[in-house]
Amino acid sequence: MRFEVSSHNNAGFSVITLTDKESHCQAEIYAMGGLLNAFRIPLADGSIRNVVDGFANEQAAIQQLTNGFRSAKLSPFVCRMFKGSYQLAGHNYTTQKWYLGEHAIHGLLYDAVFTVTDTFASTEKAAVTLEYQYPGSDPGYPFPYTMLINWQLTAGNRLTVTTTVFHHNTAAIPIADGWHPYFTLGTPVDDYTLQFDSDTQLEYNADLLPTGKKITDTRFRNGCSLAGVQLDNSFELATDTAAAKCILQNGQLQLTIEPGKNYPILQVYIPAHRNSIAIENLSGAPDNFNNGMGLIMLAPNEQKVFRTSYRISNIEQGMSNVEVEG
Repeated sequence: MRFEVSSHNNAGFSVITLTDKESHCQAEIYAMGGLLNAFRIPLADGSIRNVVDGFANEQAAIQQLTNGFRSAKLSPFVCRMFKGSYQLAGHNYTTQKWYLGEHAIHGLLYDAVFTVTDTFASTEKAAVTLEYQYPGSDPGYPFPYTMLINWQLTAGNRLTVTTTVFHHNTAAIPIADGWHPYFTLGTPVDDYTLQFDSDTQLEYNADLLPTGKKITDTRFRNGCSLAGVQLDNSFELATDTAAAKCILQNGQLQLTIEPGKNYPILQVYIPAHRNSIAIENLSGAPDNFNNGMGLIMLAPNEQKVFRTSYRISNIEQGMSNVEVEG
């Protein structure tokens, strides 16, 4: 059988590896946060390249996750929330979890330990499904909900992640969803070009919170060198095209990201070390519990599905023009 799934548990949560035995492409998933810790392909010289700036091992992830939130699941809010507070139906809520300065960041589930509910391998794919039932334990978000994450590896070095959210509360609840992966193509970010279909940047204030205004920014529509470029910005992806692909390449490798329509915001961040780049698919703008930009009010028993796909292409082997399905 071409595809296989393997797993181990050495640190209190499962680590699942999806493998394409024909191409030797692998994806490594941590049940803590449901995060992608590695996405590997062999290079022309026989070496293996991991395009995810992940963790050395499970213990490192436990100790270091809040230092950059690499690969973290963002839910029930994304990026920053002003002072961790918002109003809903006449009530004031303030979340208790991670703060950077005076603002809450990156949601509540980034370190949640998911349960592996299903694995599957065949001649066509390898897949794992993870589940977490948030109990409403944070007083700033007292609304229980269930999250399912499905990671699926298929031919052509394609990895697709699908997140499904639903709840059984008596009224609609606010929700946002996203991912916070950092990618590396093996060289400094200054060697990369970045292309995605957007001409609109969200204006930020000094605290990196949207002001509500929008800025015309067409730099990335036809590809832009990242040499010397500083980024920690949100962009609105075009919704009138068949696929709003994001393409990152450095002459050797190409990473293509194609979000589904429920991820209309692309957050891009280059850390100071400039050895990797965060490319984050978001369902709405940062602080949207307050500004309402893309905020989802999820009705009881309704499902909301978010999907994005990643594909690695080895340009040196003439694979750079293969497209990705969202």
